[in-house]
Amino acid sequence: MSLFDAHFTSALHDRETAGTRRTLRPVTRDVQTILRDNRRMIDVSSNDYLGLADHPLLKERASDWALRFGTGARASRLVSGTLEIHQAVEQKMARFKGYEATLLFASGWQANASVVPALCALSTARTGHPMLVFSDRLNHASLHHGCAAAGVRQHRFRHNDLAHLETLLKREATEPGLRMIVTESVFSMDGDRADIPALRALADRYDAFLYVDEAHATGVLGAHGHGLSGGLADLTMGTCSKALGGMGAYIAGSRPLCDYLLNHASGFIYSTALPPAVLGAIDAALDIIPTMDRERQTLLGHAGHLRTVLNAAGLSTAESSTQIVPVLIGESQRALDVARALENEGFLTVAIRPPTVPQGTARLRLALHAGLTDSQITQLGEAVTRLASEQTL
Repeated sequence: MSLFDAHFTSALHDRETAGTRRTLRPVTRDVQTILRDNRRMIDVSSNDYLGLADHPLLKERASDWALRFGTGARASRLVSGTLEIHQAVEQKMARFKGYEATLLFASGWQANASVVPALCALSTARTGHPMLVFSDRLNHASLHHGCAAAGVRQHRFRHNDLAHLETLLKREATEPGLRMIVTESVFSMDGDRADIPALRALADRYDAFLYVDEAHATGVLGAHGHGLSGGLADLTMGTCSKALGGMGAYIAGSRPLCDYLLNHASGFIYSTALPPAVLGAIDAALDIIPTMDRERQTLLGHAGHLRTVLNAAGLSTAESSTQIVPVLIGESQRALDVARALENEGFLTVAIRPPTVPQGTARLRLALHAGLTDSQITQLGEAVTRLASEQTL
C-alpha cells in the first residue's frame, strides 16, 4: 500500500462521480481488423488517417533497419546516439516540409513541452524580459504545458479569433521581450483549421515568431500532404504517429533554429534517440505520402459527406472541415453512453470529456481514415444520428 493510496482513491472517485474517469481498454489489431471484447469493429477513433500503420513498405523498412542497425539507438543524440540514418531522415523530412532543417523528437508532446520553454528562455537571455506568448485557447495540452514549464503567462485569444489576437498584440505592443504566436493548424478535438496566411500577416505586422503544430495536418492536407504551414510558419512541429503511421515527431525551421534547439531543448538533449525501426517507418512514409492524393481526396470527401448527414439531423459538428468530425453531445455520461452504443453496432469511437474539452462540450471524436468505404460512412452516419438523438440508450 502506498502512503497516498487513500488520496488516489478519493481523487478517482471524484472523477467517477463526474463521469470523467479514464480507463484503459485494450484492442487487438491485425491489419485492417480490430477486435474489442471479441467483437469485430470498424475503427473511427485512431489517427492513422491514411492507413500507413499497416502498409507493407513501412513494415518492411522498419524490419530491415532494425535488422541492419539494431533495436535501439543506445544513447541520446548528443552522446553517441546520432546515427547516419537520423540525419538522413531529418534531411528527407526537411525537403518534404519545405524547410532548411528539421530535428527529430520522440513524440509530439515531448517536442512541444520542451521546445516552447527553450524558445521562451531565448527572450529572457537576449532581452532580459520574458517571452510574450499569444496562444489559441484550444491549443493542445502539450503547448500549454510548455508555457507553464517556462513560467510565462499566456495571452490566450479566443479560438481562431484573429481580431481578438490582434487586440492582444496591440495591447502588448510596447511591452519589452520577444513575441511568439502559437497555434495548431488543425485542432485535434474540433477538426477545424487555423488561417495560417492571416496568422503570418499578423506575425509580420507585430514582429512575432509563428509556431504552428501540424500534427493532424501533415500527410492529409496541403499539396501532396505537405501540410498547411510550410513557408509560412517560423517553426512547424509535426508528428510521425498519425498520418505517417509510425512514431516520433519533428521540428522544422531554419538551420539556426534547429541548432539552437539542439543546444537548449531538454526533451532532445536528455532523451535516447529514436530507434532504427521507427526511423525506417518514417523514411518509408515520406516516400509514400506524396503519392496518395487519391486517398486524401477520398478521406476528405467522406468527412464532408458525414458532416452533411449529421448536420441535417440537427447534430453539431462544430467548425470541422477535416478528417476529424466531432459530434457535440454535451454531458459526459451521455457521450459515454452514445460511444458504448456505437460499439454495440460495430463502430469503435471514443467519448472526449472534460478536462480535455471545456465543460458542457463532451463529444464523440470521429477520426476517419482513407480505408473506410462509402457504405461504412453511410452506416456510421445513420448510427450516430439515431443513437445521439435517442433520449434513453
